[in-house]
Amino acid sequence: MTAQPPSLDRDLRAAFDWWRDAGVDLEFADDVTDWFDDEDQDDSQNSDVQPGPSDKQTRALRPLQKEDMPVAAVKQIDLLGESPPTTLEAFHTFWLEAPGLDVIGPRGRIAPRGSAGAELMILVVDPEEADRDRLLSGPQGRLLERILAAMGFTEDQVYVAAALPSHTPMADTQAIASSGMQHVLLHHIKLAAPKRIVALGANILPLLGNDRAQDIMSLREIHHDDASTPLMVSEGLDSMMSMPRLKARFWRRWMEWSQGQ
Repeated sequence: MTAQPPSLDRDLRAAFDWWRDAGVDLEFADDVTDWFDDEDQDDSQNSDVQPGPSDKQTRALRPLQKEDMPVAAVKQIDLLGESPPTTLEAFHTFWLEAPGLDVIGPRGRIAPRGSAGAELMILVVDPEEADRDRLLSGPQGRLLERILAAMGFTEDQVYVAAALPSHTPMADTQAIASSGMQHVLLHHIKLAAPKRIVALGANILPLLGNDRAQDIMSLREIHHDDASTPLMVSEGLDSMMSMPRLKARFWRRWMEWSQGQ
């Protein structure tokens, strides 16, 4: 059986995402390049009139625009349903049992931990790979414990949650947020009602209702309904583990941000 060729839409989107995540958001060229010249050449062979240069050909340097991205329809689903959970305890049950929150179903989901009204909410993108009964039970969790101790928080003062219910390697958070998980996370935050939030992972931004290209340092609040909660966004625990300099960067951000609360 012949394998289906890769989707051009998927490949183009992945390429744009890769370069944007690498920090490249401009198109550079020393010479004019017509990326779609096949059709133009066919047209020129059948016409005595040569078309003039297009905007694509004349601009050697320009920001990437939304129209450059292939359009893929993402169906928005009301994952909360007609009767959303009204208490944090009910949300925990919903989180573990509701269909549609991820592609594999309830198997492998990990519940948040902590109580409503916590002094601080720690929000990560997804559980650790080895998590079974407790969220962040592996190396990332041990790093978090040291961070919280340095901050001066005890375990009962902190609410720890993930934006996704199960471990999701290389999560396309933009697509996941567009499918309806953004509203689930905002509802979760509303019910948890923490006094402050620290969100870890640059790719968590879409799930918080923000553009992933936005500067994470510029985010200071998260808005839900008529309320707002102080917010700090920083690199993920996994990134801090692999690049120790990010721990120092995180601490500087925390000191600056917490002093203003």
